[in-house]
Amino acid sequence: MQEQTVKLWNKDFVLIIIINFLVFMNHLMILSTFPFYIEYLGGSEAVSGFAAALFSIIAVVFRPFIGWMLDNGKRKIILVIGLCGMALMPVGYLVFATIYLAFVCRMIHGASLAFSNTSTSTIATDIIPKPRFAEGMGMFGLATALATAVAPALGLALMDSMGFTTLFLFAAISIVIALILFLILKTPKVEVEKKPLNLKGLIDKDAVPASATALVFMLTYGALENFTAKFAAEQNLPSGGIFFAIMAAALLATRLLAGKVTDRYGESVFAYTCNGAMLLAFLMMGLSPNIATYLLSAVLAGYGFGGLEPALQSMAVAIAPPERRGSANSTFLCAYDIGIGIGGGIAGVLISSFGYAQMFVIMAVFNILSIVIYVIWGKNHPSSFTYRKKHGM
Repeated sequence: MQEQTVKLWNKDFVLIIIINFLVFMNHLMILSTFPFYIEYLGGSEAVSGFAAALFSIIAVVFRPFIGWMLDNGKRKIILVIGLCGMALMPVGYLVFATIYLAFVCRMIHGASLAFSNTSTSTIATDIIPKPRFAEGMGMFGLATALATAVAPALGLALMDSMGFTTLFLFAAISIVIALILFLILKTPKVEVEKKPLNLKGLIDKDAVPASATALVFMLTYGALENFTAKFAAEQNLPSGGIFFAIMAAALLATRLLAGKVTDRYGESVFAYTCNGAMLLAFLMMGLSPNIATYLLSAVLAGYGFGGLEPALQSMAVAIAPPERRGSANSTFLCAYDIGIGIGGGIAGVLISSFGYAQMFVIMAVFNILSIVIYVIWGKNHPSSFTYRKKHGM
């Protein structure tokens, strides 16, 4: 059957994309503004970085167990648990307005994100037909692209004009809408063999090469997401909202093509060029911060994240059978969380110690390391689209 004749789009695929979009709206609105909230509560950049790391560490702790539950067929119940937590935690930030209690809410929020987007990714992989798998994952990833376009700018605008109360309530309402859509979502019946909890089986070994490459790349992206808005304010550059809007436009344009390119040519083109784009963006912001380099960095970062993340996620789950898709997705998303969280934490410490310029230059080294990991491990692994095409698989 020709790839073009295999139907990709249907009601449930559209619904899971919208739900994923609303999950990331909630997540990214708060991620981009949380350093300001910590500052409002009396904390520093290092404290903000610790909050980012804590958020991601908790998500990482939960994801392997979530993957196991998903592999036992519990797709929708995991999703509803995550959505309920993501709806409640923004209200928790308002009710428990101290740094320590905000940290507790942030930890629960991290776990809720793990429940939510591990299950949406797994449901999407159940729905997408195999001949158009990378393309479908790229389309699914448009939810992240659109949320990246809207959420940080909207979150910063709400924070500046109406305060944290309106910001957090808006984030909660986005998930209430997702819960309503959840009620009409129908997921495919997936025949799985129920299996006991096995700690060795929580990580999908075939997903590790793609996940390791992504983890190191996401260290830079974590620094970008957490601190670009504050960097712009300190340097008197256009607002972080403008940066994220431009970045997301480039991200969206890249995502429209990334899946088809990966299906046809493999993921290696993105592993190299996307790391290179992010490396250049960080060096420009660190060594020559001005309006032109700032805006060009947004375009490069949008291409970098827009191309690499869906290509590597497709690689991570491409050869996983249905009963391993939850573990494969959780393995990749653990790497995603570790990268963003630790990246934000490292960046916060570097900023407090050396300033923003040095932080960007130092963090750029991780893009070189990501390429090294891919060359040594990723492109030669059977999960690689590039490897399989080279060997006629």
